[in-house]
Amino acid sequence: MANAALREVAAVFLRLGLTAFGGPAAHIALMEAELVRKRQWLTHEEFLDLLGAVNLLPGPNSTEMAIHLGLRRAGWPGLLVAGACFILPAAVLTLGLAWAYVTFGQLPQAVGVLAGIKPVIVAVVAQALWQLLPRVARTLPLRLLGLAALVATALGADELAVLVAAGLLAVALRQPRPNALLALPLAPPVFKVFLVFAKIGAVLFGSGYVLLAFLRHDLVARTHWLTEAQLLDAVAAGQFTPGPVFTTATFIGYLLGGVPAAIAATLGIFLPAFVLVALSARLVPMLRRSPLAGAFLDGVNVASVALMAAVAWQLARVAVVDAPSALLAAGALALLVRFRMNSAWLVLAGAAVGLLRHGL
Repeated sequence: MANAALREVAAVFLRLGLTAFGGPAAHIALMEAELVRKRQWLTHEEFLDLLGAVNLLPGPNSTEMAIHLGLRRAGWPGLLVAGACFILPAAVLTLGLAWAYVTFGQLPQAVGVLAGIKPVIVAVVAQALWQLLPRVARTLPLRLLGLAALVATALGADELAVLVAAGLLAVALRQPRPNALLALPLAPPVFKVFLVFAKIGAVLFGSGYVLLAFLRHDLVARTHWLTEAQLLDAVAAGQFTPGPVFTTATFIGYLLGGVPAAIAATLGIFLPAFVLVALSARLVPMLRRSPLAGAFLDGVNVASVALMAAVAWQLARVAVVDAPSALLAAGALALLVRFRMNSAWLVLAGAAVGLLRHGL
């Protein structure tokens, strides 16, 4: 039984690692569709608690979510297998792009693929929001809190500040309950590459734009290991491949020292996520059992969904730009809602449509 669960974890996250385009919000939406609604590994409420918890951790949130889900399904081996399988396809694909970049002097063009995938991702995230919203916005105060978090995010407020403020406000607004019980309970250059990326993975909060700022500070301004143009090409490679955007580190590592440095950079930036999830995994159920901590988690959860909504809106603005892309997004949403079609097939179909349009 344990081996079967581990094989299931490996298969699910390898597939997600190959098809999960669109950034952390899209990855989490795909996980919710596959593991909550389809496979029923956990309830919507448990999924939302994990989502709130990973949003409070530094590092790649969707990877941390995958690690948490693997732990839930198959124990400590599942923690390692889920994270590794989710990261590996993107890391290998990004390494291939880095080789092409060094060999041919430019990135392979994939405009058509991205143009077809992005509208489908908008539909996947929209459906996930529709499923999650009633569960996080259960009361009028939580609905107002979510709306405030959405407005604050749209105005440019720091994401971590929004999450913490929402949690604290939810604690302040909570209705007291009787009988409350508090229940909280390598070679030197390669090694330098590992340390730089481990530091980034351990302290970075926020979106891919924040990752760009950290990389620019450490690799362009401070160490002068990269030029501005190389950094932008590395970020583009991370955006193009499926899976975690943090595999930008794989691309940069290859530029700095070939395959050994690519492996060191990948291990460095993702290792803190495994450690943080392992340390925090036992806390999430304990937080939910505490009325005060549970109220804080409720606030963080509703703010997390508000952040997803803000990202979905930003993605829709760049993905749905004409009538064909609008039809693609609407068609994907209809198939998801009406027929519960597997989102991975829709992503592949979107890529095919995009290639066809670009070829014509």
